[in-house]
Amino acid sequence: MFSGLSRLVIDGADEDAGALAEWITAVRSFDLPYVHSFTRGLDKDKAAVIAGLTQPYSNGPTEGHVNRIKMTKRQMYGRAGLDLLPQTRSPYQLRNITRSATEPLV
Repeated sequence: MFSGLSRLVIDGADEDAGALAEWITAVRSFDLPYVHSFTRGLDKDKAAVIAGLTQPYSNGPTEGHVNRIKMTKRQMYGRAGLDLLPQTRSPYQLRNITRSATEPLV
């Protein structure tokens, strides 16, 4: 069932979307409500699905960088503190960082 979808993704769909429509019809013959929901979503945005299968462009590298940045952010959540600042900072710089927003910087 999903081998047909993987062939569409790897090899690309036809411009007329015949192969995609055939796959959707075949999958709907199975008694799998979650897969039916997936195929309804494909039907709702068929133009975007066909474009994604036929266009040579990909935003994969961009998504990879965003994923890496989000992972780093999640790993560091709650761990930020003065002890993580580089040791090359002077005490004056550290003192100004620790002041509250209402205190004037001198």
